[in-house]
Amino acid sequence: MAEEEEITYEEEEEEEEEYIEEEEQETIVETKKAPVAPKPAPPPPATVPPLRRKSSANYRAYAIEPHDKIKCKISASRKLQLKSLMLQVAKKEMEKEEEERSQDKERFLSDHCIPLELAGFGFTELQKLCQQLHAQIDKIDEERYDMEARVNKSINEIQDLNQKIFDLRGKFKRPALRRVRLSADAMMQALLGSKHKVSMDLRANLKQVKKDDTEKENREVGLRHKRWGFLCAL
Repeated sequence: MAEEEEITYEEEEEEEEEYIEEEEQETIVETKKAPVAPKPAPPPPATVPPLRRKSSANYRAYAIEPHDKIKCKISASRKLQLKSLMLQVAKKEMEKEEEERSQDKERFLSDHCIPLELAGFGFTELQKLCQQLHAQIDKIDEERYDMEARVNKSINEIQDLNQKIFDLRGKFKRPALRRVRLSADAMMQALLGSKHKVSMDLRANLKQVKKDDTEKENREVGLRHKRWGFLCAL
């Protein structure tokens, strides 16, 4: 029986090997027939976000990490040349602005200040013209004075309103408190005022002990111990 069992085990192993070989051959034939699909491209590496320079931890990590120093591509002479060019351009623009201002001023004066034609004027006519000019000057001075008064009034109102705003903010603003060492009597007096009459100072009620008294007591105690030891020895 044992021999028959051994034979059966060997047969089973052979059958399993044949079955595995047949499966391998079938897979090989299928792979030959089917076209090989191209392998997918590997995904691109994940981009690391730049470190934020605001937090101190990231800034320290960025400072500790070894990195190449960024070299400036512009030389020192080129920097000076660019700076001089920028200054020249700024100077030209300032000169242009000054010319435009002077032209605007001349245009305004030519429009509002018409030159007087005094040819053929007599003495009386010149007096009348001077009186008219003086009247216009007085009128303009009055307008200027009124405008200055209005401006000063508005400035004072603005200052008053700013002061009121400051006062309102100060009411709700908590002041910075300081630590103050107060005794019990000082605290009770601050709370009760004149009603507080009993002293709360406990140290004042304590009995004062002098050094001489303590030395005498120590001597007396020492003498008592000596006497007691002498009596015990007897």
